[in-house]
Amino acid sequence: MASLPSTMKGVVINKTGGTEVLEYKKDLQVPKPKENQVLVRNSFVGINYIDTYFRTGLYPAPNFPYMLGRDAEGVVVSIPSGTNAHGLKEGDRVVYLSEGTYAEYTAAPAAKVVKIPEGIPEKVASAALLQGLTALTLIKETYNVQKGDWVLVHAAAGGVGLLLCQLLRAVGAKTIATASTEEKRKLAKENGAEVTIGYDEEEVKQTVKQYTNGEGVKAVFDGVGKATFDLDLDVLARKGTLASFGNASGAVPPLTIARLSAKNLKVARPTLFNYITTEEEFETYTKQLWDFILKGELNIKIHEVYPLTEVAKAHTDIEGRKTTGKLLLDPTK
Repeated sequence: MASLPSTMKGVVINKTGGTEVLEYKKDLQVPKPKENQVLVRNSFVGINYIDTYFRTGLYPAPNFPYMLGRDAEGVVVSIPSGTNAHGLKEGDRVVYLSEGTYAEYTAAPAAKVVKIPEGIPEKVASAALLQGLTALTLIKETYNVQKGDWVLVHAAAGGVGLLLCQLLRAVGAKTIATASTEEKRKLAKENGAEVTIGYDEEEVKQTVKQYTNGEGVKAVFDGVGKATFDLDLDVLARKGTLASFGNASGAVPPLTIARLSAKNLKVARPTLFNYITTEEEFETYTKQLWDFILKGELNIKIHEVYPLTEVAKAHTDIEGRKTTGKLLLDPTK
């Protein structure tokens, strides 16, 4: 590979707060990969709602300055000698999961870097990996969805929501989807939802009752959090499962566990990384994800590619429910 620069463009925060704390820098040090890491020159960087949690302080940053970001795609440009590279080599086109991706280069853990298969176009892998694996593990692990199950998906036009709708259709489930606008509800329906509605609580309750013959849904997949949590418990069927995986409306208050006994409900607060901890788990689910995409059962929608200099606008858009699908950053601009 050509010699590497010593500095790079990137975005860091030195304190928590609004979008004004996002600092665009041109003189950050290019990271030096340690053992069992590979250096990736990023082509496209993912933006995820969790990035806003760290920016605002809902989730504590381990230190400052802190670089946001959880996923990106690019090209491997350096592998330290002695590293278990998991079959990777310099020049490989890859996508990966790692902290600190809002930059031109990332030293990523080799165990969470995967080659992009032939047939997966540019941008698609970075738009698919984190949210696709999240959606896939939710329907396989948090609640193992069966053919014919009625389930409820909140924020169904968002990055994870659209993928959930498609995956649920692929496995034969029936989805009731909520979204905030008619345009978003139409998009959710095009992506596999059987029924689409707004967030009005009575409308949701009546719709669930109508389509499930009064039994309730087998599972709720909820990335909204505080605003929908009580509603979720109401519309679940006996022995139903609530998968609460996000806090878009704020963190869910403490739960009195006795509330679950009325219908023998299960409540889970899953995070992706606890489902893909082992090499086998990561390989299994990434292979399944690529298969869904290559078979045409999973269409990856990209909302917009923002220049790195416009990261604040991207955060404003995702927080303001102005987006559908995945947001990406171009770290070179």
